[in-house]
Amino acid sequence: MAAGTGTAAARPRPRRRPWAAWRRWRKARPFWGGLATVLAGAEISVIPLAPLKIMLHQGIAGIPSVLMGLVMVLMGLSAWFAPQYRTLAGVVTVMIAAAALVMSNLGGFLIGTILGVIGGGMVFAWQPVTPVPAPEAGGTPGAGDAPGTGDVPETGGTPGSEPSHPPHDGARPGPHHDPPAHLPHKETR
Repeated sequence: MAAGTGTAAARPRPRRRPWAAWRRWRKARPFWGGLATVLAGAEISVIPLAPLKIMLHQGIAGIPSVLMGLVMVLMGLSAWFAPQYRTLAGVVTVMIAAAALVMSNLGGFLIGTILGVIGGGMVFAWQPVTPVPAPEAGGTPGAGDAPGTGDVPETGGTPGSEPSHPPHDGARPGPHHDPPAHLPHKETR
């Protein structure tokens, strides 16, 4: 029995990387903008939820504050869990934060409005990172292909024309390889 447990303990167990998974999830969405939006919504909706004695004096005026805060929290969560709707979430967040300035205790004593405008702007401005395509494994650049080694700069040609291919002898295309303009161009294969 002791020998069997010794070999199992000697084998390293594969470690899970929860922080790496968390970083991947966080970078695939407007995380910080969503966090600022959720905090702004919480600030705006919590201030009217004072003790009952104060809520009775406030009356129905506290309801829009709570609703605006809840909508802002919902917009922050949608930025996290449905980043494809980030544009709508950002615009709605900024509009509600501006409206809360007038309708809800100066927008949560200005803290909620400022956080809401910043968070909504961050959510709206966020763009997903596109992965850089890997270089082709087929060919490696040669000495003639290195930048700055040729005497003639590479040009893309005229719009609508087919791309020119370098000759097979390894020389770069340039003005000394093209036929004169007054002679007809013949293709040789």
